[in-house]
Amino acid sequence: MTTILTHIIDPLAHFVPVLLAVAFLTLLERKVLGYMQMRKGPNIIGPFGLLQPVADGIKLFIKEPVQPLSSYPFLYMAAPALSLTLALMLWIPLPAPHPTTDLNLSLLFVLAISSLAVYSILGSGWASNSKYALMGALRAVAQTISYEVSLGLIVLSAVILTGGFNLKMFNMTQEAVWLIVPMWPLALMWFISTMAETNRAPFDLTEGESELVSGFNVEYASGPFALFFLAEYSNILFMNALSTILFLGPTLIPSLPELASISLMVKVIFLSTVFLWVRASYPRMRYDHLMHLAWKNFLPLALIMIIWNLALATATAGLPPQT
Repeated sequence: MTTILTHIIDPLAHFVPVLLAVAFLTLLERKVLGYMQMRKGPNIIGPFGLLQPVADGIKLFIKEPVQPLSSYPFLYMAAPALSLTLALMLWIPLPAPHPTTDLNLSLLFVLAISSLAVYSILGSGWASNSKYALMGALRAVAQTISYEVSLGLIVLSAVILTGGFNLKMFNMTQEAVWLIVPMWPLALMWFISTMAETNRAPFDLTEGESELVSGFNVEYASGPFALFFLAEYSNILFMNALSTILFLGPTLIPSLPELASISLMVKVIFLSTVFLWVRASYPRMRYDHLMHLAWKNFLPLALIMIIWNLALATATAGLPPQT
């Protein structure tokens, strides 16, 4: 009985804070955009608008779910559930500061699950039986494939310097210096690629409202739309947490273990605010520019940096140990 309760309580203790963080990230986004555009943002529901995410969630889940008659029913309803499930599964191996499940190849697990997320978008676009939704889904597939190549190569460079695929090894590697210092070009490429991977502005071409109305989720409303919404913002928080672990290092003090969680949280909030800042500052890219950036800029640079890091690792491996 104790084992069963542990298997139920541990994931809940991990996922509920993520969903609460997602709710307040939406409030932070609207406040940041409001102040950057010289307006107040939500400020009516609760003190300073703090209850606005609660009101939005209640409104979405009590509305009548509308389903097009020409849609494929099972896939239409399964796609948003799959999207949120995969978004929450990504958090399982994350050391924040302790993972729910300690996986030896946790970084490969993260890359594999994030690659599967595109199937929920493709399924929703096809099941909606709408030309706009299908075009948004096809854009999402091409965009995800393009930027996952550069993400994988950047991760490979970090693995070469760290010596393993376990995310906890990155914590130990960066006790002296953060990896953003020796890998700053790759860190910048990683951050831009995470914005493209999560379909955020200026790379939100899958939801281009000026041309595709709302992209892959154009036919969704109420609860299913809320699931897509939760999955998108959960992915944003996760990618920023992963960026922090890979490049910004932890703050590990044995006498103060809770300081690692606070340090991670502050850095994730900072990176998420930069995400919102970029959305308020830059216009949406043209689609051919998006592909040109991935294949003709990021891919060659990532390959060159892998060769450079391999050369460094080979050269330092032959040096005698320092005493």
